[in-house]
Amino acid sequence: MSVSWWIWAVLMLAIAAMLAVDLFLHRDNHVIGFREAAVWSGIWIAAGLLFGVVLWAWQGGDVAGTYYAGYLIEKALSIDNVFVFALIFTYFAVPAAFQHKVLFWGVIGALVFRFIFIFVGAELLETFFWTAYVFGAFLIYTGYKMAFRHDGQAPPDRNPVVRLVRRIVPTDPAYHGDRFVARVDGKRVATLLFVVLIAVEATDLIFAIDSVAAILAITTSTFIVWTANAFAILGLRSLYFCLAGLLRRFVHLHYGLAVLLAFAGVKLILSETPVGKLPIPVTLGVIVVTIAVSIVWSLRSTRGAEANDVDAADSPANSAR
Repeated sequence: MSVSWWIWAVLMLAIAAMLAVDLFLHRDNHVIGFREAAVWSGIWIAAGLLFGVVLWAWQGGDVAGTYYAGYLIEKALSIDNVFVFALIFTYFAVPAAFQHKVLFWGVIGALVFRFIFIFVGAELLETFFWTAYVFGAFLIYTGYKMAFRHDGQAPPDRNPVVRLVRRIVPTDPAYHGDRFVARVDGKRVATLLFVVLIAVEATDLIFAIDSVAAILAITTSTFIVWTANAFAILGLRSLYFCLAGLLRRFVHLHYGLAVLLAFAGVKLILSETPVGKLPIPVTLGVIVVTIAVSIVWSLRSTRGAEANDVDAADSPANSAR
């Protein structure tokens, strides 16, 4: 799929405008409740689905179907990001009013990293056929690790990137409002909120490798892969505030995500065999059924916790206040 430079430019301007609107509406650092987050999640999801309709009218059903498959798999994998963000915010006791700012700049970093990974990964797959086997094996292994992962998570401040930043950049172990940099004893230092941002960016960098490889298993069209990633990530902040208080009910979701990663790996490997690429309707069907089954299974298994989570949903970051 060949796309003119001006279409790329219009797309980037549209994404920048949406981010600017989001930043302007949350400039007062207010605590985002479940209802507000749900409304914004609906807006971002509607934007992502509408872009698929535009693709359908412009390039046809096959291209739109490919986009929707990539969008769904990225949206599903982003739920795992939410788990980790909740862990980071709880560990560092991030005030609820500042969490949106961290996630906003975290999304900016995620878009940049994915943009780089997409073009590098697509070029490798187009140039060296054997990279499909490497990426495919990586996705299958990642799916296996996710399916049998332990519940415990390493403390965020033990992340190598976070430890490196703290060693290089003078850091004050306290919050100074919503500032990433503050002046303490006449010296400019990074605040604890900056450390939190680095933790979010570092963990998302790992997720970016998985998610980009999974979508490249569906298509190597950089435009489709980038737009699917971008529209899914734009709603990541709202998704966090919607789900953070309900995460403990998704006890079996990681099995579904593991299946999706393994399926993407198998699909990528098959694309370089006589079998060839699987039809898009099959891919969409597997993604939708897997996500639906894992969510329903989780909700049925945790039905007894439903009453407690209603209150938690109104303030997803209570534990981080």
